[in-house]
Parts: sequence; structure tokens; C-alpha cells
Amino acid sequence: MTEPLDAQPYPDEALPHILREAVRQAQAFVQAPMALVACSALSALSLAAQGLANVRRDHQLVGPISLYLLAVADSGERKTTCDAIFCPALRDWESGRRQEVAPEIAKLEAATAVFDAKKAGILDAIKHKRRRAQDTGGEESELELLAGQAPLPPLVPRLLYADATPEALAHALATGWPSGGVLSAEAGAVFGAHGMGQDTILRNLALLNVLWDGGDMAIDRRSKPSFVLRGRRLTFGLMVQPEALRGFLERGGTLPRGTGFIARFLIAWPESTQGTRAYRPAPEAMPQVALFQARIRELLAQPLATDAQGCLTPAVLDLSPQARAEWIRFHDEVERELGARGAFRGVRDVAAKAAENVARLAALLHGLEHGASGTIASEEVRAAACIVGWHLNEARRLLADLDTPPSLAAAIRLDSWLRSEAQASGTNSVPTKRIYQYGPNCVRDSRDLRAALAILAERGRAWLEECGRRRIVVINPALLTERE
Repeated sequence: MTEPLDAQPYPDEALPHILREAVRQAQAFVQAPMALVACSALSALSLAAQGLANVRRDHQLVGPISLYLLAVADSGERKTTCDAIFCPALRDWESGRRQEVAPEIAKLEAATAVFDAKKAGILDAIKHKRRRAQDTGGEESELELLAGQAPLPPLVPRLLYADATPEALAHALATGWPSGGVLSAEAGAVFGAHGMGQDTILRNLALLNVLWDGGDMAIDRRSKPSFVLRGRRLTFGLMVQPEALRGFLERGGTLPRGTGFIARFLIAWPESTQGTRAYRPAPEAMPQVALFQARIRELLAQPLATDAQGCLTPAVLDLSPQARAEWIRFHDEVERELGARGAFRGVRDVAAKAAENVARLAALLHGLEHGASGTIASEEVRAAACIVGWHLNEARRLLADLDTPPSLAAAIRLDSWLRSEAQASGTNSVPTKRIYQYGPNCVRDSRDLRAALAILAERGRAWLEECGRRRIVVINPALLTERE
């Protein structure tokens, strides 16, 4: 059997104090994997701060600070609950700003009604005169003048998107509020079949790559108005089930990785906590989470700098000399592992973006405490490097598993789970009933379990036995001794 890479504990100690304590407090209640909780918090921070600043890595390397975060986990890991803990400040701000522009919307509706009435009157006059072969030049001039007086709708703030196709998302950002995010436990906006069909996947991946890069892109459409994507920011905080991600990669062929789309994500594949989450009553208050929420509100209260076209013109955060030296050190360490024998040779696409993600995350950690001013310190870069390095190891684990044939990957995951279960129970047998209840999701179907066990039995690692009406899986005792 090919052993999977070992999962490493999430380095929450690297997070700044206000974020670390909020994540730990939330995790103590939710009991979701620590990485999942941290990703929800970082998604909220990215969405709140991404419009305020860019980060300069070098003289010619200035880019956004937005993050794309992807947690790969089975349903039931409580990501929705995590998002619900960290997103109230975002939702409250969005709701409050909409209430502020409500009077403007009411005025717009009245002005639009008057405009439409005037336009209809002029068009009726033109039709009337044309039926009588009369000159309509005056009415046409009046109509042209009126067109320039069309009421303009107010810019309605919107941060959160739940289930929008990539093109709809890009259009909403290009024509509306310039900063937004998709925080979802379903990931349907990105990996769903409708938004990523064979005829649309390349275009949609390009759209999402441009949004991560903070670049420009003209979108020409035949049946709807065209638009230009420029000066916009997008955050992704997604969770997707392994099978759904595998299906997306199979449908997309070489495009999801070949275009660099997957490489832009900070990937987490945390070990499940299901089966260990004894009931805990909801706390009356979570003061550390409240402090983090208060800071998110402060960031959201800062006005976004835009040009005459409504495009973002954020401040630029520079790395201090010491921080830049730390960033270069991380960049070069990763680069050395991209060679033919390097640790990151199988995930070169992901590793090539790691240094940029370090700069982005360091800027966000700086912004959390200092806002969009000052210079990024070396300790902020070291913290970001520690976290991004963890995500890089997760990408190695996940993508190696996804590159493995599904039947073998299921057998490997079952093999690892069986040995852990045997060690915990002190016996080398596990009832199939327990596998169906608590085992890897990929073998909870009887057909999948039989296929995985056939591979394990062929290699002498585990086999199925019947004890009366009970069926148990017996693990080769030599494997348990070897593990000890």
C-alpha cells in the first residue's frame, strides 16, 4: 500500500492573538476540525479587508490581499455553523448599508416612473406623427436629451453571495459593489455542473483567476449587456466533499490545474471530528469571538477608495526590510523543492503560488491589528509562512489522493482508519457495522466497502470474516505491531 502523507495539526499558535483566541473559543464549542474553524475566520477577515489594501512584494509585484480558501471534508463537519459564528459582522454591515440607501432607492423608483412616463409620451408622439408622415425631428431631439437624464440607481452594498455562477458573480462585482465573497459549505458556485459545464469551464476559470489576480477582463456577451471586470476583489471560503471535488477535476480534465485555478486556493483536508463530539450547550457569550467581530466591523466601516468608474484604488502595504527577507527565504525554500526530487514536485502549481499567498495573508494579519497603514512586520510574514506551509502540505496530501485511482484511494483511507480504530480499541477486528457508521465516507456503501476490502485482502492487510450473523474486518496483527 502507498502510505498517505501524515496530516499535521493546524498551527493555530501562529495566528495573531485576537484571531487565535476567537478561533480556539469557537472550536471549543463547535468541535469542528480546527482548520475548518480557522478557514471560516480567515474568510471573514479577507472579505472585510480585501478592498482596503494591496500588498507590494517587490517594486513590480503589487497585488490583492484576497484569499481563496478550500476545505475538503464530508458533510456534517459543521462549516455552516463556523461561518455563522464569524459572519454576523459581515451580514449586519450589509443589512445596515442597505437600510441607509433605502430612501435613495425609493427616490429612484419615483424618478424612474417619471422618466418612463416622459419617454412613453415622446415615443407615442413620434408614432402619431409618423403615421401622418409628419416631421419627428423635434421629438427625436427631445428623446435624445431625455436619455441623458435617465436616473442612476444607487450603489447597493453587497458582500455575500451564496449560489451564483462564476459569470453572474463577476457581473455582480463589475456592475455593483466592488468587493464580495462566497462563503459556503456547498461550493456549488464553483464546482457545480451548471457553472462548470464542458462549454463554459475555461471561460469561468479565467474569470475567477482574473478576480484572484485583481486584473482586467472585458466580458463580451451576445444576449446580455457586456461588461468590464476591473478593480474588483473576491474572497472564497468554500467546503466541498472529496467526491464532488474528484468529479469536478474529472469533468474539467487538465483545465482546473492547468489554468492555475486550483493552485490559487489554500487547501485544507482536515481529519474529521465526527464521532467525538459529545453534546455541549451553547455558551451564553463568546467574548473572544465578539472582539474579533468588533474588529471586522471596524474594518468594514472604513470607506473604500475608488476612482471615477467605481474601481477600487486601495492603499499599498509594503514589507519591512526584515519582512521582505523572511518572505524571500520562504520563496526560495519552496522553489528548491520544485525540482525533480523535491517535496513539492507533485504540486508545483500550488507551490508556485505559495509565496504570493504568504504575502497576502501577512497583509491580512497586519490589517487585522493595524488597518491599511504602516509596514508589514517580519513576525507577520513568519506567521503567514507557517500557515501557508501547512496548507501546502495539505495540498500535497489531497492532490496525491485525488490522483490515485478511486478504488485504491478508498482502500488506502480504509486501511489507515482500520489501524487507528484497532489501536484505539485494543483489538485487531472491527465490525462492519462500525465502518458503515464511523468509517471513511468513501466506504460506507456496501459495494464500495467490498471493493476496498478486496484490495486489502489481496495484499494481506485486512480481510472480512463472519462470526455467526456478525461480520467483522480483521486487520493483519503484523501491521499493528509495526505501527507501535
